[in-house]
Amino acid sequence: MERMSSDESSMNPPVRSSVASVPRIEAAPARRRVSAEKGELLSTFRELWTYMWPRDRADLRMRIMWATVLLIIAKLITIVVPYTFKWATDALAPGASSASEIPFSVLVGAPVALTLAYGAMRILMALFTQARDALFASVAMHAVRRLALETFEHMHRLSLRYHLEKKTGGLTRVLERGRTGIETIVRMTMLTAVPTVVEFVLILGVLLYEFDWRYAAVTMLMILGYMWFTTKATQWRIGIRRSMNESDTDANTKAVDSLLNYETVKYFGAEDREKARYDKSMEKFERASVKAYTSLAVLNAGQAVIFTVGLTVCMVMVVIGIREGRNTIGDFVLVNAMLIQLYQPLNFMGMVYREIKQAVSDIEMMFDILDRAPEVADRPDAKPLQVTAGVVRFEDVHFHYTPDRPILRGITFEVPAGKTVAIVGPSGAGKSTLSRLLFRFYEPQQGTISVDGQDILAITQGSLRAAVGMVPQDTVLFNDTIGYNVRYGRWDATEAEIEEATKLAQIDRFIRSLPEGYDTPVGERGLKLSGGEKQRVAIARTLLKGPPILVLDEATSALDSFTEKDIQDALERMSRGRTTLVIAHRLSTIVNADEIIVLDKGLIAERGTHNGLLEQGGVYAQLWNRQREVDQARETLERSSKEEEPSLRVGLTGPALS
Repeated sequence: MERMSSDESSMNPPVRSSVASVPRIEAAPARRRVSAEKGELLSTFRELWTYMWPRDRADLRMRIMWATVLLIIAKLITIVVPYTFKWATDALAPGASSASEIPFSVLVGAPVALTLAYGAMRILMALFTQARDALFASVAMHAVRRLALETFEHMHRLSLRYHLEKKTGGLTRVLERGRTGIETIVRMTMLTAVPTVVEFVLILGVLLYEFDWRYAAVTMLMILGYMWFTTKATQWRIGIRRSMNESDTDANTKAVDSLLNYETVKYFGAEDREKARYDKSMEKFERASVKAYTSLAVLNAGQAVIFTVGLTVCMVMVVIGIREGRNTIGDFVLVNAMLIQLYQPLNFMGMVYREIKQAVSDIEMMFDILDRAPEVADRPDAKPLQVTAGVVRFEDVHFHYTPDRPILRGITFEVPAGKTVAIVGPSGAGKSTLSRLLFRFYEPQQGTISVDGQDILAITQGSLRAAVGMVPQDTVLFNDTIGYNVRYGRWDATEAEIEEATKLAQIDRFIRSLPEGYDTPVGERGLKLSGGEKQRVAIARTLLKGPPILVLDEATSALDSFTEKDIQDALERMSRGRTTLVIAHRLSTIVNADEIIVLDKGLIAERGTHNGLLEQGGVYAQLWNRQREVDQARETLERSSKEEEPSLRVGLTGPALS
């Protein structure tokens, strides 16, 4: 009986961004172009063969050759096994020879010897088969590892837009099922399909040699009928499998999304709602799974009927041959053993087709990911960035995420070497978009961004990002230790350098107070730390990186009033001698900036120093006055709370003491 195969998933089609005047260089498309609907199994195998026969691994190629030799030996032994069974049966059959003419020792010893030979052949067959599988295991898993690694690497090369449109749970599911599908195709093809074809040919040859063409014809018709039924039934089941896998992916995505937002679920008491959403997806999965198992039962039953009819016809012909004196009882046993022995590889062929067909469906989405060219890619002639002074310039930059909603409408400004320029403005003005463009997460539809006169589109992304440090507004940490997350800024940093960075970020005392120190786990996305602690870790790892250009995107937004001043001082020390672009909502953090640029609706509304902008009485002055009112109200509230707290304690403790 066959088992259910691995899952499948579906993803949305790629989203391409339009381009205005700036030329775009896309990465060369991936080599594989596979479609499960078109049934291009041979194309899939050809693509995977480059991974199974790697040019740089002579040892793996040698393993394939030795596995082929063992395969042939094992199949020759497989054909001998039924013969030993036939010979032993003929030796024991009544009337096979006159007992008076043969000594008792020979009469008994020959069948025993042949029976022992039968057992020995089966043992040898198993040993050679397992030796072949063991030799080929390294080849199969190396192919799985290389292709999975290539997919994982390609996922990182895809644009930020792609990842914002996809759900993490769905992407990891695609990678997991694709990895399993690759292993299935490689192992099924080399360890099952090829050996089975060899065995088919040998068995048909034996039937022609030992009997006549009728046996071979019946067996061939049985094989063709078996494979035709299997193919049709499998094509029918593919749609059922796809529906089941889509519901499984939906349920998995909802589970991951809900668990990642555990705190939000608790805040709103939405456990029952989340349970209902998950159960709705699982209900669809249940219905599809029942159909899948039912169709599997139909498939297995039909295969058994077809094979049994072919086996019965061949055995009836042998019985007729025995009565007519053309065959012996051993021939009856030989045909039965040969065809019964054929059933297992024939059954494997049905399974191979189904498993490979379903595996191609499983890796279809992985191939789609590999086929998708990165939206942002290095040009073929891209050169490393040469930072001399660190001057950053935006020249007539236009950008939109969608054509009907422009974000930047011709932004031009410069951040001089060693100076600090702050970008302020209302929400949606395009402040954070500037930092994403500088990092080349996106590319502008028009205009240029340059560092020391070098257009960032003409330099490598790796060298650009190595020269720019980022402290984001929303800090997300790896589910590892504090030390790991700080060291992420520069992996080859010494312990002393890490400690110095944490001191500058005002988090060293907190780390030393923890029982495990730098080895303290921070939890999923850093949820074991407070918002201020996470942000200080982000500041520490950027300090450790030590880039010549800094981007601070509301770097103190998650800090309390007492810590903000210390962190602001640390950031100012860190920015000395470095070109710094500050994106700010809290204007009090950028009063000392060399220049302040006010964005409004994608345009530069005002620019100047803090005092100069206040004198203008424009947008910046309005934002400043509004924030001052909020800050004064907050300070008044905090002051009144502190004044009320001692009297409250006296009021609570006085009666008890008296």
